[in-house]
Amino acid sequence: MRSVKKLPPATLALAFVAVVGAVFVLASARAANTARSPQTPATTQDSQAQGPVIKSQVNLVNIFATVRDHSKRIVTDLKQQDFKIQEDGQDQQIAFFSREVTLPITLALLLDTSGSEQFMLGAIQDMGGQFLGRVLRKGDEALIMSFDTDVDLLADWTDDRGLLDRAIRKTRINAPSGGGMINPGPVGGNVTGTAFYDAIYLACNEKLSSEAGRKAIVVVTDAQDEGSKVRKEEAIEAAQRTDTVIHILLVADSRFGGNGGVAKQITEETGGRLISANSEKHLQEAFDQISEELRSQYTLGYYPTNTARDGKFRKIKVDVSNHDDKVLARKGYYAPKG
Repeated sequence: MRSVKKLPPATLALAFVAVVGAVFVLASARAANTARSPQTPATTQDSQAQGPVIKSQVNLVNIFATVRDHSKRIVTDLKQQDFKIQEDGQDQQIAFFSREVTLPITLALLLDTSGSEQFMLGAIQDMGGQFLGRVLRKGDEALIMSFDTDVDLLADWTDDRGLLDRAIRKTRINAPSGGGMINPGPVGGNVTGTAFYDAIYLACNEKLSSEAGRKAIVVVTDAQDEGSKVRKEEAIEAAQRTDTVIHILLVADSRFGGNGGVAKQITEETGGRLISANSEKHLQEAFDQISEELRSQYTLGYYPTNTARDGKFRKIKVDVSNHDDKVLARKGYYAPKG
């Protein structure tokens, strides 16, 4: 059995590097701990006979969007002309469109192991493993992190389902796995309480920043943060700069409560879902919904009319022709600088 591995101390500088968009290149499975290599760009299409593609491109802004109707059912039959994108209030021309069901996913599963999650930890372990078994396909990779008073990397990038499941089952309430405490930002010192924001910050900047393609974090937590070194805004910015969508399954013990407001802000700003799950039945349903969400996304790409390389945040709004439908997509990105 692979031993528990600690995330190395963060060595990030105060400046962030903007990561902007992606176009489509042949996706192929890779070995664990290596980034997917960009290859040949593709053209706009509703479906891809030869599979989805992804490639880093400086000027392209890439958006992954899910659309639900008034009954909250996922809509899967929209075409490019059904979508409208605005950046800072200005209409943008869609350059790339695809209905993606097979584009590889790089997924980080973050599990809150603070004392307030003790009542559901067993169910989280069982259903978390089942969730990865359903959602991961050939070419996908995942990692497992836990967080309480510190943040632990239990399994690094891998497509080994057995290794991921064993890592999930290693989670213990407030039980450090050895190897020291993480210092996620420029500030040193010990972390006390629940390092929720630190976990998001580290997952984005230390693990997802070098990845290409669809990137998502699924967090099982009550969203109560106590003692993180980074602020909520810094955690959100880290996700936005790395084009990472954050989904939160809000599991809150009534004795401790949960911070639904914080969870809502994080998911809305990054284009993810927030689902409350305070029973085993609801937790299973929540994992099922996130699994469906990750496999029912439209991919939209555009070249912004604002070509300034000023490093500023730009707001994105995605609409569809049927105004009864609701679009779930990130709300902005940071332009490249220099």
